[in-house]
Amino acid sequence: MTMTLEELAKTVAKRAKADPEDSWTARLIAKGPEKCAEKFGEEAIEAIIEAAKGNRAGLTAEAADVLFHFLVMLEARKVPLSDVMDELAKRQKRSGLAEKAARKGL
Repeated sequence: MTMTLEELAKTVAKRAKADPEDSWTARLIAKGPEKCAEKFGEEAIEAIIEAAKGNRAGLTAEAADVLFHFLVMLEARKVPLSDVMDELAKRQKRSGLAEKAARKGL
Protein backbone atom coordinates (compact mmCIF):
# COMPACT_ATOMS: atom_id res chain seq x y z
CA MET A 1 0.00 0.00 0.00
CA THR A 2 1.30 3.43 -0.94
CA MET A 3 0.27 6.35 1.22
CA THR A 4 0.47 9.94 0.01
CA LEU A 5 1.60 12.81 2.21
CA GLU A 6 -1.89 14.24 1.89
CA GLU A 7 -3.39 11.04 3.29
CA LEU A 8 -0.88 10.99 6.11
CA ALA A 9 -1.64 14.65 6.89
CA LYS A 10 -5.35 13.79 7.15
CA THR A 11 -4.51 10.93 9.53
CA VAL A 12 -2.36 13.24 11.65
CA ALA A 13 -5.16 15.85 11.77
CA LYS A 14 -7.67 13.21 12.84
CA ARG A 15 -5.39 11.77 15.51
CA ALA A 16 -4.56 15.25 16.79
CA LYS A 17 -8.17 15.52 17.94
CA ALA A 18 -8.10 12.20 19.78
CA ASP A 19 -7.67 11.69 23.51
CA PRO A 20 -3.97 12.10 24.42
CA GLU A 21 -4.32 8.94 26.52
CA ASP A 22 -5.09 7.00 23.34
CA SER A 23 -2.96 8.70 20.68
CA TRP A 24 0.76 9.47 20.44
CA THR A 25 -0.05 12.27 17.98
CA ALA A 26 -2.57 13.88 20.33
CA ARG A 27 -0.20 13.48 23.27
CA LEU A 28 2.64 15.16 21.38
CA ILE A 29 0.44 18.03 20.17
CA ALA A 30 -0.88 18.51 23.71
CA LYS A 31 2.72 19.24 24.77
CA GLY A 32 2.70 22.26 22.47
CA PRO A 33 4.12 23.31 19.12
CA GLU A 34 7.59 23.79 20.55
CA LYS A 35 7.76 20.15 21.64
CA CYS A 36 6.51 19.07 18.21
CA ALA A 37 9.28 21.11 16.58
CA GLU A 38 11.84 19.63 18.95
CA LYS A 39 10.71 16.09 18.10
CA PHE A 40 10.89 16.86 14.38
CA GLY A 41 14.45 18.11 14.88
CA GLU A 42 15.44 14.96 16.76
CA GLU A 43 14.09 12.78 13.98
CA ALA A 44 15.82 14.87 11.32
CA ILE A 45 19.16 14.46 13.11
CA GLU A 46 18.62 10.70 13.34
CA ALA A 47 17.94 10.61 9.58
CA ILE A 48 21.10 12.60 8.91
CA ILE A 49 23.13 10.14 10.98
CA GLU A 50 21.74 7.14 9.10
CA ALA A 51 22.38 8.85 5.76
CA ALA A 52 25.96 9.63 6.76
CA LYS A 53 26.49 6.01 7.80
CA GLY A 54 25.09 4.78 4.49
CA ASN A 55 22.49 2.71 6.32
CA ARG A 56 19.69 2.40 3.77
CA ALA A 57 17.24 0.60 6.08
CA GLY A 58 17.97 2.98 8.94
CA LEU A 59 17.56 6.00 6.69
CA THR A 60 14.27 4.64 5.35
CA ALA A 61 12.90 4.19 8.87
CA GLU A 62 14.12 7.58 10.05
CA ALA A 63 12.82 9.30 6.90
CA ALA A 64 9.37 7.92 7.72
CA ASP A 65 9.69 9.37 11.22
CA VAL A 66 10.80 12.73 9.76
CA LEU A 67 7.81 12.92 7.44
CA PHE A 68 5.39 11.97 10.21
CA HIS A 69 6.82 14.44 12.73
CA PHE A 70 7.01 17.16 10.07
CA LEU A 71 3.26 16.80 9.57
CA VAL A 72 2.67 16.80 13.33
CA MET A 73 4.69 20.02 13.59
CA LEU A 74 2.62 21.60 10.82
CA GLU A 75 -0.61 20.47 12.50
CA ALA A 76 0.53 21.92 15.82
CA ARG A 77 0.93 25.32 14.15
CA LYS A 78 -2.20 24.94 11.99
CA VAL A 79 -0.20 25.13 8.75
CA PRO A 80 -1.95 23.00 6.13
CA LEU A 81 0.22 20.74 4.00
CA SER A 82 -1.45 22.37 0.99
CA ASP A 83 0.27 25.67 1.88
CA VAL A 84 3.65 23.92 1.80
CA MET A 85 2.80 22.22 -1.48
CA ASP A 86 1.67 25.57 -2.96
CA GLU A 87 5.01 27.10 -1.95
CA LEU A 88 6.85 24.24 -3.64
CA ALA A 89 4.74 24.70 -6.78
CA LYS A 90 5.69 28.40 -6.90
CA ARG A 91 9.35 27.48 -6.62
CA GLN A 92 9.15 25.11 -9.59
CA LYS A 93 8.61 28.08 -11.88
CA ARG A 94 12.29 29.08 -11.63
CA SER A 95 15.61 27.41 -11.21
CA GLY A 96 16.79 26.39 -7.78
CA LEU A 97 19.68 28.85 -8.00
CA ALA A 98 17.36 31.77 -8.86
CA GLU A 99 14.92 30.75 -6.13
CA LYS A 100 17.69 30.57 -3.54
CA ALA A 101 19.07 33.97 -4.57
CA ALA A 102 15.57 35.48 -4.25
CA ARG A 103 15.22 34.18 -0.69
CA LYS A 104 18.36 36.00 0.48
CA GLY A 105 16.21 39.09 0.87
CA LEU A 106 13.94 37.42 3.46
